[in-house]
Amino acid sequence: MALTKTTENDKIEIVNRWNIQVRKATIVKEDGTEISRTFKRKILVPGSIDGSDNWTETDISGEDADVQAICNAVWTTTLKNEFKQNLIDKKPV
Repeated sequence: MALTKTTENDKIEIVNRWNIQVRKATIVKEDGTEISRTFKRKILVPGSIDGSDNWTETDISGEDADVQAICNAVWTTTLKNEFKQNLIDKKPV
């Protein structure tokens, strides 16, 4: 009886134009037959602002190559500027 456990990004979605939602599956197999599959999700955004509206881009260097490629394709300078303005507009007064 050989057990193996692997992880893979099984779903990467663009939500609300700038959110990248990543679902990672953990798959356990016994003798090549899947016996368990669990999921974790996370959402990546292009960046954040501080109290003075200074912009910090999200560090995606630790993400898998497929996630990085999608982030780099979607998060254009124009989109980042729109997202920053959205954050500023929604800041509590």
